Amino acid sequence: MRKSEMQNFMTIQEASVWASKYIGKNVTPSNISYLLQYGRIPKNGNNGNAIINKQDLEEYYNAHYETKEYRWKKQLGDDLNWKLSFSEYKESETTKHVHRLHSYKGKFIPQLVEYFLDQHTDKFKKEVFFNEGDIILDPFCGSGTTLVQANELNLHSIGIDVSAFNAFMSNIKIGKYDVKEIKKSADLITKKLNEFQKEKNNVLFEQELLGELKIFNDQYFPSPQFKYDVRQKKINDKLYGQQHSDYFLNIYETLISKYKIELKQEKDSSFLDKWFLKVVRQEIDFVFEQIKSISNIETKKILALVLSRTIRSCRATTHADLATLKEPVITTYYCKKHGKICKPLFSISSWWQRYIKDTIKRIIQFDKLRSNTYQKCLIGDSRTINIVQEIGKKHHELSKLLENKKIDGIFSSPPYVGLINYHEQHAYAYDLFGFKRADDFEIGPLFKGQGVEARKSYVKGISDVLNNCKQYLKKDYDIFLVANDKYRLYPQIADLSGMKIVNEYKRPVLNRVEKDRSAYSEIIFHLKEQ
Repeated sequence: MRKSEMQNFMTIQEASVWASKYIGKNVTPSNISYLLQYGRIPKNGNNGNAIINKQDLEEYYNAHYETKEYRWKKQLGDDLNWKLSFSEYKESETTKHVHRLHSYKGKFIPQLVEYFLDQHTDKFKKEVFFNEGDIILDPFCGSGTTLVQANELNLHSIGIDVSAFNAFMSNIKIGKYDVKEIKKSADLITKKLNEFQKEKNNVLFEQELLGELKIFNDQYFPSPQFKYDVRQKKINDKLYGQQHSDYFLNIYETLISKYKIELKQEKDSSFLDKWFLKVVRQEIDFVFEQIKSISNIETKKILALVLSRTIRSCRATTHADLATLKEPVITTYYCKKHGKICKPLFSISSWWQRYIKDTIKRIIQFDKLRSNTYQKCLIGDSRTINIVQEIGKKHHELSKLLENKKIDGIFSSPPYVGLINYHEQHAYAYDLFGFKRADDFEIGPLFKGQGVEARKSYVKGISDVLNNCKQYLKKDYDIFLVANDKYRLYPQIADLSGMKIVNEYKRPVLNRVEKDRSAYSEIIFHLKEQ
């Protein structure tokens, strides 16, 4: 290769430096490795030393980064507030500290809350809506993003959610813990789990299965070349993947027989019965029994949430269908997401240990940022709940605070009409913990769809919430509601609530977990008294 040509090639580290300068945003070596791993750019070099052609990287960023704002505004309109995309933040920053203690479909990023709640966030923001020591209400608390950020910003906050699991998760995120006690209890459970596994064959079986998969995938699905060839349409991955999946199935079934692994449970009447392999379910039940024996109630709660997060990652489904379950998967299969043959999980151990470490790390991170303010999420229907009365039962300090002042405003993301089944997304947790479900009290549930009657019901539900909550607000309140209002229901909702929309902030939503990554926006409605 000529010297002039050599100048076009870079190591991963050199490529990250070049790309950062080229697009004006921090690009890490991990970002470059991702592009290689998923076939976005071709890999050059051998023996594991990846070399990147600068021209390939330049073409990729020209097509996928430089024109993104332009393309989105072309599809969604020039009124799109790109500043509120928070595109400058890395994924680790939009899921910082305790915000990622558990998965939750439909939550907003903490930076959005910060922008409207923090008087110091943006020097170019002309208006300041809240001050330190104010009380913020979130009547659709979800996973507790508003509560956590209120704490970080020295604000008090009250959440309400009809879902018992959502309230459980939100209150755990803003709780205070003895980290040493958590680690001690978790280590003991892990030790007992390892001893429990010695009675089973699933660990030895999975170890041999992983070895066979590596040999097979290295031969037939070499990474990243296979993914690159698929993107270049040199390989029909659907046909190729199915053929080789069928071939590997013989190896899989031989190992199942060798180790006498039981796959299906005796019944499938509950979520835990249907969506977990029998060997996995046995481990779940074992660990839960250990958690229930812990005397420290706060440690017990946080480890229960870790177990919930763990079993969500261990459902018997394909990697591509984690967000929307289809049918239980009990065999190896071609995984389009990873471009190779993958398998269901046969033990919770690795995820349990990984999430324990991650949880402790995130609790420590949040402890360094938290303020000495009060937060609480109540279980209830925001259309009818007596906030003062219920806070009086659950949080003495917040109750005393409400005796002297009213709530200053609302920041919340109401459910979107006919989009998400909020209880079903955590059905495993309801089964495990025995929480009472309140599906019938959801506003805009998925099963009602998005038709005319569903929209009427939604409008009434949201306006009933606002009418109930505003009696606890101060006179000159500020309400911010995050919504994808494609049916333009919120002007009617505001009118029925005796409010007016004083501003609308249209923001692009860049980091979506759904498979559909097309241009998408939501509106933050700013409401005040009419």
